[in-house]
Amino acid sequence: MKYKIGQIIEGKVTGIQPYGAFVSLDEENQGLIHVSEVQAGYTKTIQSLLAIGQKVRVQVIDIDEYSQKISLSLRTLENFVPSNQFKRKRYFTNKNKKIGFQTISEQLPMWMDEALDELE
Repeated sequence: MKYKIGQIIEGKVTGIQPYGAFVSLDEENQGLIHVSEVQAGYTKTIQSLLAIGQKVRVQVIDIDEYSQKISLSLRTLENFVPSNQFKRKRYFTNKNKKIGFQTISEQLPMWMDEALDELE
């Protein structure tokens, strides 16, 4: 087979079913984009995103060696993380306040006193 996993190919949508879209890769080979590989997140209907005859750029994600079926993905080619996201560091607590975890050495004497009080 001339296709390899990870390869990016231009194809043409030849059929759409509720479970996925069939893509013609050349005269002899076709692959399937499963509905879960169309986009990141939930896809209500695949027909809202793809149409028969549409040219698509897909990535080969799996090839069944026995049946020679090719699994394709559009989702792996998405750039779904905006470039301006995650630039600012965020803290769950205010780092200027002296609250939160203290070292064990500071807490150990208090824990020992509490434990001894419980024994008495």
